[in-house]
Amino acid sequence: MSSNEALLRALDSVIDPELRRPITELGMVGDARLDGTRAEVTILLTIDGCPLRSTIEADVRAALLTLHGVEQVEVALDVMDPQQRAALREQLASRRTPFSDPASLTRVIAVASGKGGVGKSSITANLSVALAARGFKVGLIDADVHGFSIPSLMGIKQNPTRVDDMILPPVAHGVKVISIGMFLDSNQPVIWRGPMLHRALEQFLSDVYFGDLDFLFLDLPPGTGDIAISVSQLLPNSELLVITTPQSTATEVAERAGTIALQTKQKVIGVVENMSHLQMPDGSKMEIFGSGGGAKLSHSLGTQLGYPVPLMAQLPLEEALREGSDRGIPVVLSAPGSRAAIELSALADSLGQRPRGLAGRNLPMSLQ
Repeated sequence: MSSNEALLRALDSVIDPELRRPITELGMVGDARLDGTRAEVTILLTIDGCPLRSTIEADVRAALLTLHGVEQVEVALDVMDPQQRAALREQLASRRTPFSDPASLTRVIAVASGKGGVGKSSITANLSVALAARGFKVGLIDADVHGFSIPSLMGIKQNPTRVDDMILPPVAHGVKVISIGMFLDSNQPVIWRGPMLHRALEQFLSDVYFGDLDFLFLDLPPGTGDIAISVSQLLPNSELLVITTPQSTATEVAERAGTIALQTKQKVIGVVENMSHLQMPDGSKMEIFGSGGGAKLSHSLGTQLGYPVPLMAQLPLEEALREGSDRGIPVVLSAPGSRAAIELSALADSLGQRPRGLAGRNLPMSLQ
């Protein structure tokens, strides 16, 4: 093996932190040569001012220092020219299967609730992170345009990177994330009506490069409004996971969020009861918001939809869950031994058990 081949082989291990693919495969390696104990390489960044340039430079340096005999590494950072960026866009687009395509193997799960304040967003963030930690490729769209909170819950302060008309989403805890909050100054409100909401979701699905995903989660706004309808139109293969709390009022409202599936033809895969109880020091449980709401909702949805809708998890009230959310580190990572984290991890395991494939899908057929 020549010295240049050895350099490129070492650089195969360097993964672009946004595109999540080897920099050698993305055409980001320019000149590379080995001169005695000194390795020199030029890295072509996708844009000038790349926010993760220091990460890429450090990873390149670390990879080349693993080569036998290399004691010094010189990394020069340059920027792709328009032709190179166009070639990159074309390469990425050619490998992308739209999530709306019946042949897509990505499992799309829209997390819904009837009302706000039931913990839907924190559950969505934790499930995404838990599945990513298990080796799945996961994307997360914050579709709650008016009440976006996913960037804060995931600890994201970085803006998306634009490569011409393609948007590269930030990666947090192994999850590719996009939210309208990443395009706003400070905490300004979003005052949009139906058509603009639909267009925003459409752009997230078409202009954002998620790559090949095993799971795509959507954090829906509460209720059965424009976004819920748009998701069913733009992602006809999407499934619904309904979040509720134990009290009867929340359950009744959540039922409407689930029975929308009768009209949209989506499948409701299950119910999660959040704030189920508070664990007391003596081992007893205090049911602050009552009990039985999740089971009641599960039974009601199953009766109306005509197939079993299981109660998949009952999550306790726990300070660790709130603390992790406030820090931008979901509880499955910040306190994996907590009761909430254990329940959320078990739920993620349940979702991850279904094999990735086309079984049970309605696929188009044509006779020649």
